[in-house]
Order: sequence, then structure tokens, then C-alpha cells
Amino acid sequence: MRRDLILRIVAQLLIPFILLFGFYVQFHADFGPGGGFQAGAILAAAVIFYSLIYGVEATRKFIPGWLVESMLAGGALIFVGVGLLGIFMGGNYLDYFVLDNDPVTGQLRGIFWVEVGVAVTVASVMLGIFYMFASRGRDPE
Repeated sequence: MRRDLILRIVAQLLIPFILLFGFYVQFHADFGPGGGFQAGAILAAAVIFYSLIYGVEATRKFIPGWLVESMLAGGALIFVGVGLLGIFMGGNYLDYFVLDNDPVTGQLRGIFWVEVGVAVTVASVMLGIFYMFASRGRDPE
């Protein structure tokens, strides 16, 4: 598909909007449907779409396997870290109200960071699974 000019142009036009929509879903979750899982799936879908048009090798140069694995660990650490921060600040695990002097602001901050951790984890898991399936029969990186 790398030689298909129409597909490449459509991909160049659509991928930025798909990424923008993924970030919108992530950051608008307080006010409507969406959140970390949906945003992570949308962001990973944009990268997978890029890979289908331009090839897995080009995608692996842009987002190598070690980065995907680091994102997986980082997303999980963000989630766990927010929970542990609640304990260290005198609350229970994932008690967000202790994260700020104002309990409502603490709730918003805690939920935001948990959703970021979920989005990073979901996107990296989806990309990792895609990389494994796409590299079947080839030497792994």
C-alpha cells in the first residue's frame, strides 16, 4: 500500500484528526463520555492506521518496541503512583480528595492522572499486540 497515492493522502489528512479526537476524548472525559480506555484505543488506532498505510518498519522507526514497552510500564506506574500518593498523604489507596486542599480539586486531579495512566497503558498494549501480530514470521526487534 505504500505506492497507493490516494491512500497516503487520505492517511495524511485523517491521522492528525484521529489523534486530535483521541486527545479530546481523554481531556473531555470530565464533561462527557470518554476517558482513558477510549482515548488509548483511539490513539493506538491512529498509529495502527499509519502502519497499515506506510508499513510496520516505518512505524517501528517512529515508535520502536522499547518505547511501547516503556509506555506500558509508565502508564501502570502513573496509575499505581496516584493511588500510593493518596496513601502517603493520609488517605486510602486511590482516595483523591487528599491530593489538594480543596477535595473537589483533589478528585479532579486524581481522576485526571489515573485516566492518563489508563490511556497510556491501553495504547501501548494495543500497539504491542499489533507489533507482535505484524511481525509474525520475522525476527523480532
